[in-house]
Amino acid sequence: MAEEYQIIYVKEPGQAEWGAIGGGINRFNQQHAGEENAQHLCFVLKTLAEEIVGGAIGVTYYDWFHLDLLWVEAAMRGRGYGHRLLMLAEEEARKRGAKNAYLDTFSFQAPAFYERHGYQVFGKLEDFPRGHERLFLTKEL
Repeated sequence: MAEEYQIIYVKEPGQAEWGAIGGGINRFNQQHAGEENAQHLCFVLKTLAEEIVGGAIGVTYYDWFHLDLLWVEAAMRGRGYGHRLLMLAEEEARKRGAKNAYLDTFSFQAPAFYERHGYQVFGKLEDFPRGHERLFLTKEL
């Protein structure tokens, strides 16, 4: 009997691949967990000349907030901008009904910053990257 299907390597997945695979898992999830109501959020720190020097990007879904990225240019650190970005993102997540938050960070990035803001490590991967850890943190909002 001839193979009816084949598996191929796609070097750079495009809209078709993301749409089919993402759409498939989203339909499956919705059948089991209900509507996720995913909404992205983004706060940007800009100079008066409109240069982006920091920001926070995340998403709310299933009553959770996932902080995907938080970054502040090195010269801007220590001035409270990271704190303000995190507070704004968490507040927006609360407005959307999020009860909890989670994120991941590397051990050389900002785990102490997140712990000062009430996050607790719930998991870690050793040697990711080599000589460091990838930490997973969560917090009740």
